[in-house]
Amino acid sequence: MNLFFEEDGAFKVGTEMSGTDSACQVELPTGKRIKVKRSHIFVTYNSPSPAEFLARAQQEAEEIDLEILWEFAPDDEFDFKTIAAEYFGDSVTPIQQAATILRLHSNPVYFYRKGRGKYRKAPAETLKLALAAIERKKKLEEQKDSYVQMLIEEHKAPAEIANKAIELLVRPDKNSIEWKALNEASDKLSCMPLRLLLDVGAIPNAWRWHVESFFMINFPKGKNFPENLSQPHREAHDELPLSDAVAFSIDDSETTEIDDALSVTPLEDGKTRVGIHISAPGLGIQPGSDIDLVARERMSTVYAPGLKTTMLPKEWVAAFSLDEGLICPVVSLYAVVDNETLAVLSTDTRLERIKIEKNLRYDLIADKVTEEAIQEGNLPVPYGPELIWLWKFAKKLLKVREEVRGRPEPVGRIDWYFSLKGEDENAEIELKGRRRGDPLDLLVAEMMIFANSTWGGWLEERDVAGIYRSQRMGRVKMTSVPGPHDGIGVPYYAWSTSPLRRYVDMVNQRQIIATLKAIMTPSSSRSFLRSIPITRHSMTSSPAWIATGRCDGLSRKASMSSRPQW
Repeated sequence: MNLFFEEDGAFKVGTEMSGTDSACQVELPTGKRIKVKRSHIFVTYNSPSPAEFLARAQQEAEEIDLEILWEFAPDDEFDFKTIAAEYFGDSVTPIQQAATILRLHSNPVYFYRKGRGKYRKAPAETLKLALAAIERKKKLEEQKDSYVQMLIEEHKAPAEIANKAIELLVRPDKNSIEWKALNEASDKLSCMPLRLLLDVGAIPNAWRWHVESFFMINFPKGKNFPENLSQPHREAHDELPLSDAVAFSIDDSETTEIDDALSVTPLEDGKTRVGIHISAPGLGIQPGSDIDLVARERMSTVYAPGLKTTMLPKEWVAAFSLDEGLICPVVSLYAVVDNETLAVLSTDTRLERIKIEKNLRYDLIADKVTEEAIQEGNLPVPYGPELIWLWKFAKKLLKVREEVRGRPEPVGRIDWYFSLKGEDENAEIELKGRRRGDPLDLLVAEMMIFANSTWGGWLEERDVAGIYRSQRMGRVKMTSVPGPHDGIGVPYYAWSTSPLRRYVDMVNQRQIIATLKAIMTPSSSRSFLRSIPITRHSMTSSPAWIATGRCDGLSRKASMSSRPQW
C-alpha cells in the first residue's frame, strides 16, 4: 500500500513495508526507509507509483481555483477531505484529495491551518486586506525590477534613486525598493553601490560624495543655523576695564574666527609683561541658551579643504572675533618675565577689553620671519621687535617642556595640507607645506600651550572644576580630574584658547570668567560632567572632545561619590 503523508513539515509519498496500529515502516522513492506515525498519513492508495502520484497531485493542485475553493469552504473548521469532496464531487480521487491539501497548505492567506489536515478559511475582510497587500508588494517588486533594468541595461539612474543617492549610502532604508534595486544591481554588476552611483551619474563626482556624505552624517539637521536665534550685544561689555596693552594677532589669511591675540609690554627693572588675550564668547553665550545649544550640538568648527563650517553663527563670531581696529572683550593672561633668564616671575588673569591694533597673517609674513632674521635682530614686518622677544620667550618655554618630556619636540618636519583654488568640484587642489617649528608657528603654539597649562593650574588652585586633557603612559583622555600631560610636558592642560571654535574651550572659559566674577554657586558641582558625552568630528583640524552641561563656576569640593574620567 502506498501512502501520502506529512513528515518534518513536508508532504511525502512512500510504500508501507510493515507496521503496527500506531506506526509503520515506509520506504521512500529514494529507497530510504523511515518510521511514520499513522496519524501523519492523509491518503492511502494502490496506484500509481509514489513518485508519479506526488507529481500528478502537485500538478492538480496548481489547477485548483483558490477563490472557488474559498467559497466552497465552510466558515467553521473543516477537514481537507470534506472540502475536496465539495470541490471535486463525491467521486473525488486520492490524487485530488492530496492536491486539495497541497493547495490549502500552500496558501495561508486564504486558509489558516488549525491542525493536522484541518483548516479554516480566512475572514472575507482579512482576505481582502491581505490580497491588497500582496498586490502592492507585486507592484513594488515590478517597480524594483524596472529600476534594476534601468541601472544595468540603460546605465541610467531612476529619478527616485538619483534624488536620494547620498542618503541610500549613508543611512539607507533597507526596506525601500530604491535600496533593494541598488543593492541587486550592484550584486549583478559585481561592484560597490557607490561605484555604481558614480558610474550612472547619480552622484556627479567623488568630491560631491565626500562633502555631502560628511555633512549628512555630522549635520543631520543641515549645516545652516536655525532661524530666529538670539543676537549678540557687543555694547553689553562696555563696563569692562580697557587694557593699555598693544595687541596683535597671528593667523592665516583664511581665518575668520580670530580668538587669540598677543601683546608685549616692557616694564621697569628688566622685566617684560607678556599678554595672551583670548576672545570671550563665554561672556555673551549663557549655558542653556539657544546659541549655547547650537554650539554644544556642533561641538567645534569643522575644517576641510575649501570648506569651513563654524561652530557659531557669523553674527556671534563677528561680535567676539579679535578683528583689527576693534575693542573686544577678552580673558587675558599676563605673565611678568625676567628679560635675562626669561623666567616667568608671576601671572595674572583678567577680564577686560582690549583694542586689536593689527591682524598679522601668517602666510603673508612667514617667509620674512626666519631664524636668521631674528638672530640679526631685524624683522621687516609689523611688530618685529615684539615678535623677536616672543620667539626667544617661546624657545625658553619649549626648552622647559622638553626637559619634562625627556625628549626634544619634533621640529623641522613639514606638515602637509591641501587647499583649494576655486569653488566646489571645479576647484584646483593645491598641496601646501608648513614647517613645524618655524618662528611664527613656534611662538604662537608655545603661547597657547602656556595659557592652557597656566589656566588649568589656576582652576585647580581655586578648586574650580574644569575639563582637562591629560596623557599618562601614552594614553590621552579628557577628564574633570587635573593631571599631567606627558606628551606636552606640562602639569595641567585645559583647552581654553579657542572658545570661538571649540566648545570645550568655551566651557572652561565660563569657569574662568565665573571665578573672576566671584560667582560660585554652592549647588553647582562637578557632577554636571558625569553625563558629558565625548565625541569628535573626523574632519576637524584637531579632535573636538566636547562637554555639555551647565557650568557657571563649579566647585570641585561638591560631594561626589566618584570622579568621572574620559
